[in-house]
Amino acid sequence: MGRIVIYADANVIIRLLEGDAATRAPLEARLLPHRGAVGFLHTSRLSWLECRVKPLRACDTKLLALYDAFFSSPEVEVREISRTVVEKATELRAALNVKTPDALHLASAIISGASAFLTGDKALQRCTEVLVEVL
Repeated sequence: MGRIVIYADANVIIRLLEGDAATRAPLEARLLPHRGAVGFLHTSRLSWLECRVKPLRACDTKLLALYDAFFSSPEVEVREISRTVVEKATELRAALNVKTPDALHLASAIISGASAFLTGDKALQRCTEVLVEVL
């Protein structure tokens, strides 16, 4: 059996780092069995961008440092948006009528071989190429 890869989109990461205890609880519970495994949690460079905008705009150095620590954690692998990912995202956007960022996240999860895609967006469950878990 291969290693477990879980993909988290930006809204999951934001809720995980900025949410109150009740908001974080289901996300932390889902990730707990895999904690400590190097590179088990994948996300894309797009999440890095999406998560860092608010603290940069607000000059919130404490929150920015929290995100930077998260993205540099050994548990997290930040996937680059390659041509292959863009091509897959184009297919998904055409087939599922999802927004470009959502298509890029889904494509990144599929290309990285994720066994689960964690999101807060129920509309993304239309994608059947990866198990979409709405948390």
